[in-house]
Amino acid sequence: MKTAMITGATSGIGRAIAREFARNNIRLVLCGRRQERLEELAAELSALTEVTTLNFDVRDREKVGNAIASLSAPFSDIDILINNAGNAHGLDPIDRGNPDDWDAMMDINVKGLLYVTHHILPGMRSRGGGHILNIGSTAGKEVYPGGNVYCASKHAVDAINQGMRLDLNGSNIRVGAINPGLVETEFSEVRFKGDKKRAAKVYEGYTPLTPEDVAEIAWFIVSRKPHVNIADLTVMCTDQASSTIVNKKV
Repeated sequence: MKTAMITGATSGIGRAIAREFARNNIRLVLCGRRQERLEELAAELSALTEVTTLNFDVRDREKVGNAIASLSAPFSDIDILINNAGNAHGLDPIDRGNPDDWDAMMDINVKGLLYVTHHILPGMRSRGGGHILNIGSTAGKEVYPGGNVYCASKHAVDAINQGMRLDLNGSNIRVGAINPGLVETEFSEVRFKGDKKRAAKVYEGYTPLTPEDVAEIAWFIVSRKPHVNIADLTVMCTDQASSTIVNKKV
């Protein structure tokens, strides 16, 4: 049985990937900041597979290291790392942006991914293999008005994904990314500071991707034969042509 660690596992894409992997007999290390949600998900999925949880914020380098170091076998042998934790805050022009929001996006989306990967890679190297799947965004492929720092953070994820793949060539560690477009999750509610009405409008008038759509793709990627690496995949709903062109019917 393989073991997967999933960051940001308590909602949205991360939770959907956890459920998909559990159905496919993958042992799970679920990571997140919300302990109650971690416990609820672990209770749900423990009927399908072996599950443990780690409660930490990926922004805190020391806590990341301590949490991962606390794992014991068989959970400590991570075969698959899903770097999913991420966030967007605000949609303001750069001159009216909130520096606290900038810090949150760069610390979680970029530095958090690096901290977690830094602690998982030595084990993968010592065992002679593994798979790292980074959840990026179409915002890492283009820039849109008001996206400035969020787009910058996801462009960084794209660059790290490419650089990681180069650095790990020859190690038998596969590295890839999924870059989703519009996915109906809590993403917009977080971006708009809990404004549910404004968040709901983002997904009105068309059929966006669901977290389950992305989870199915994640499973497809990690279940390929060992010589196959899906290095970089972009997925959007049929009604989305770019970050600013969406076929809304209302």
